[in-house]
Amino acid sequence: MDIEKIDYLARLWIMEAATKIKQSFKETLDIDTKSGRNDLVTNMDKETEAFFVKQIKEHFKEHRLFGEEGMSDEVTDLNGVVWILDPIDGTLNFVEQQRDFSISLAIYQDGIGYLAYIYDVERDELYFAEKGKGATVNGKSIPKMNKTMDLQDALLIANLSVTKKFPTVWEAVKVSRGLRLHGAASLEYMDVATGRAGAYLSANLAPWDIAAGKIIVEELGGIVTRIDGSEINMLEKGSSIVAAPKIHQTLIDNYLP
Repeated sequence: MDIEKIDYLARLWIMEAATKIKQSFKETLDIDTKSGRNDLVTNMDKETEAFFVKQIKEHFKEHRLFGEEGMSDEVTDLNGVVWILDPIDGTLNFVEQQRDFSISLAIYQDGIGYLAYIYDVERDELYFAEKGKGATVNGKSIPKMNKTMDLQDALLIANLSVTKKFPTVWEAVKVSRGLRLHGAASLEYMDVATGRAGAYLSANLAPWDIAAGKIIVEELGGIVTRIDGSEINMLEKGSSIVAAPKIHQTLIDNYLP
C-alpha cells in the first residue's frame, strides 16, 4: 500500500468534495428518507460517494470502497485495501443547520486501520491519523488522551437510543459533569479524542460511522469497544463506546450490562 500516494489523493478528494458540499448550501437539495423521518439522504450524500468511487477506481483498481449510500462495492471482508466512507456524517445537521457534519474516511488493509480523515466541513478542521504516528488537527499534533481522567470530571456524550436501551447510562450522566450531543458520530469521536468529552456511547452505529474515528482515538490512547466491552467487527452495525481509558473501565464496570 502506497501510503504517501493514498494520503495525498485522499486529502485532495476530501477538499474537492467539501467544496461541492459548501456550494450546495445555496441550492435546493433533493432529500429522501431511509429508515425514518430523521434518517435522511440527500443528493450530495450520493454525489459525494459516487465521486470517491470514481476516483478510487481510476487510481487504485485493486482497492474497494465500503460506503453508506449503496454506490460502493459489496464488501463482505476486509481483505486487501478497503476505503470506508461516510460521505456526509450528520446528514440531518447538514440539512437543517449546515454545520456539525463531516466527511469521514478511513483506509484499512487486511482489517487493520492505517489512515483516517475526519473533515469538519463548516469549521474547516481536518482530523488525521496514520497508524503508529499519532494524530493531528489541521497539522497540529493532538496530545495523548488523559489516562487518569475520572468520570466525575468529564462531559459525557450519549444519544437517545443508548439511554433508552441502557437506562443505567443516566446514572453515569448524573455522576459526570453533564450530557452533550452533536448528532454526528465522527465529530463526537473527535470530542473524546481531543479531551472535550470523556466518553461517547451509542446503541447502533455502522462501520462508516466509526471507521476513521476509531483509528484516531486509538492512536491517542483511547478505548473503542461495543457496549459490553467486546471488540468491534468493522463489517457490522452495533453499539459503540469510545472513552478515555479510566472512564471506559468505570462505565463498563458500573453502568453498562
